[in-house]
Amino acid sequence: MAFAASSTAKHYATLIALILAGELIFSLPFHIPRFFRPSMLEVFQLSNTQLGDIFAVYGVVALLAYFPGGALADRYPARTLIALSLAATSLGGFYLYTLPDSTGLYLLFGYWGLTSILLFWAALIKATRDWGGLREQGIAFGVLDGGRGLVASVFATVAVIIAGDTLANSDSSAAGMQAVILFYSVVSLLCALLVWFVLPQEQPGCPPVDALSLGEEKPHWQLVISQRKIWLQAGVVICAYCGYKSLDNYGVYAVAVLQMTPVEAAKLTALASYTRPVAAVAAGLWADRWQPSKVILLLFAGAAGAFFVMSSNLVVGPASGFVIANLIITFVAVYALRGIYFSLIEESGVDARVTGTAVGLISVLGFAPDIFFGALTGRLLDANPGADGFQHYFQTVTFISVVGMLLTWKLSQRLADNRLN
Repeated sequence: MAFAASSTAKHYATLIALILAGELIFSLPFHIPRFFRPSMLEVFQLSNTQLGDIFAVYGVVALLAYFPGGALADRYPARTLIALSLAATSLGGFYLYTLPDSTGLYLLFGYWGLTSILLFWAALIKATRDWGGLREQGIAFGVLDGGRGLVASVFATVAVIIAGDTLANSDSSAAGMQAVILFYSVVSLLCALLVWFVLPQEQPGCPPVDALSLGEEKPHWQLVISQRKIWLQAGVVICAYCGYKSLDNYGVYAVAVLQMTPVEAAKLTALASYTRPVAAVAAGLWADRWQPSKVILLLFAGAAGAFFVMSSNLVVGPASGFVIANLIITFVAVYALRGIYFSLIEESGVDARVTGTAVGLISVLGFAPDIFFGALTGRLLDANPGADGFQHYFQTVTFISVVGMLLTWKLSQRLADNRLN
């Protein structure tokens, strides 16, 4: 009985460590631009276009890192890969604390594209799939992303408090930004230590790839790349991730269109992010009881409808209950999509022994918006300041959500045909 309790505690401690690591690895490159975008633009003297281009550098490096990272995840323990990634990413935060110029930011975000992806991403997804087993993929990924959302919200709230206190004492935007950067750098480094001591050296039931035979002469990447269902999943992730990236500009939207102050905008986005754990976990439970592909199809439909309303002339001027309600709907739909799209791997019957390679290929395409979305939308907003720019912005993400619906429908039809055969 004591052994069972100890085993259960270790099981859930592993999940908690994965949740913390899964969000804090992206806290420096993503939390600061998302929750403190107006302040970041001011302190670093950047335009929306420049910040979009800086993210494009991150995206290019990340794109190159996803696929080899998948191969590494199939070969080495998740504990080692994830801990190294967190430590290396936190070191970049200490450099950001010096407030480098735009050239330094381009180099830093390229560095983060490597440290946060190559050793990390596929290892995280594979470890989560292993944790969920055969019957709890939806809840495993839902809890992972929902927990990540809760971590993001809690740490963002603390960061907002730190920034507010620093501004009250020094009246310096730069000092407030540095306090936030230091906070995220330290907690990322501490998380690396937590992962090293909590995660098992080997994931249960997952022997090294070298010890396996898949009954094929082809290398793992050829086995994965030849499956059309993998490409369709990548398309689904592209569309869902564009929706997620669209949330990055909500702070600017709140200031430019809803006439909020930068601090009010940061509070709005931080509070709205608390919908992520609820949305992701609920979507995970729903996906396990129904099918992930069907749930994802409905979520894309909801997102498309809410983005369409945001693109209309009805949503202009100061914030109102109607505006906030539509913003919350987009948060919920996007967070729910993000919580379960990797559960499609199990629904599609991808061999567990090549999970890392499959995740690598899906991620190469699925997270390509890190390259183009910020650069595209930054130019769109700079070319059409204020409400007009955001009307075009929301029209764009409406179209992308509709494409996501169509790709999910095609994938679900293909999987249904396979089950019948």
